[in-house]
Amino acid sequence: MPKFILLYNGPATPPSEMEPDKVQEVMRAWQTWMENVGPALADVGAPMDNGVSVVDDGSTREAGELNGYSIVEADDRDAALALVVGHPFLSEKTGNFSVDVYELLPVPM
Repeated sequence: MPKFILLYNGPATPPSEMEPDKVQEVMRAWQTWMENVGPALADVGAPMDNGVSVVDDGSTREAGELNGYSIVEADDRDAALALVVGHPFLSEKTGNFSVDVYELLPVPM
């Protein structure tokens, strides 16, 4: 079954900068999403921080606001997009957060 990577973009607040009650609220929302996705969730992924981009001219720069990922399995892109419905990363409804969905293709040998 095809796999899709979900890339989380936006100005997410690190848990260390949140009130404990808010951290618990966020974690409950993630748990609910994971339960709804069920066995289609191939890899819950991980949050990311302190990104740096290595540029083709040899320089580096601060990376964008990519701050996490998950991997899901779905029959096609539309089915993968359906798994993003109700995703906690999209809960603020401000236009500041997005989930990019890419199909992971096999590496040609």
